[in-house]
Amino acid sequence: MAKFNTTLLATALLFILILDLDVFTGGSWSVGAETIDCVGKCNYRCSKASRHKMCIRACNTCCQRCHCVPPGTSGNRDVCPCYANMKTHGGRLKCP
Repeated sequence: MAKFNTTLLATALLFILILDLDVFTGGSWSVGAETIDCVGKCNYRCSKASRHKMCIRACNTCCQRCHCVPPGTSGNRDVCPCYANMKTHGGRLKCP
């Protein structure tokens, strides 16, 4: 019974911490006063990609980590250095 109470308390505290830090934001990330719509920006960024689903998945991962997506459908990587420099395990550029 003591383990259950401890687990329940830890879960409740974690839930409160998540709510307090606004960790889950439904695809939007805040940087200062600016909110970044990762889903919308990645949909546009990947709109001309030949492998659309893979592009969307990689772009959303990069956006969530870097809080930035370069403008346009390709290029402009100098605008988001974190996005531009992220690599896969194989050493290739991760972000489209």
